[in-house]
Amino acid sequence: MENDEYNPAEDTFFIAEHIEKETGNSALDVGSGSGYLTKLLSKNFSLVVGTDINFPVLINQTYKTENIVCCNGADAINYQFDLIVCNLPYLATEEILDISTDGGLEGFEIPKKILDSVFDKITSSGKFIFVTSSLSNYQKLIDYAQKLGLHSKIKAKKKLFFEELILVESQKI
Repeated sequence: MENDEYNPAEDTFFIAEHIEKETGNSALDVGSGSGYLTKLLSKNFSLVVGTDINFPVLINQTYKTENIVCCNGADAINYQFDLIVCNLPYLATEEILDISTDGGLEGFEIPKKILDSVFDKITSSGKFIFVTSSLSNYQKLIDYAQKLGLHSKIKAKKKLFFEELILVESQKI
């Protein structure tokens, strides 16, 4: 049985400290989970939407937000945003057992699907900011984003006990 509640962890707080000063008209939080980042974004953006693939998690958000959509990545969204954020499921796994953390082979399979789903939802001057890990093939993901037409760079790193979190900012070229 899947957990119906998702509490923010170290990676959520890491991305939060790097997006709290971002501003614009619209923002999308893909994989909103607890609602922590969605709520944070609503302070500086007029329209904020959160998506998550796990419906019970959306219903039981720790940080209640409006404009939540149950879907895979941003597949059900037909709108362009100034900022899209995602705390990716990046763990390298042979199979997907936990949709909130498992990224598939090399930690690339699921993040690639998310990147594909958000690419056309970014405004021409918009950004996609995401967290990944040294435990995944993050360079492969950055290279893939570049191939799509997103100028991508590592903005910050944070060393944890067993991994290094990597914050990537991708902007349309």
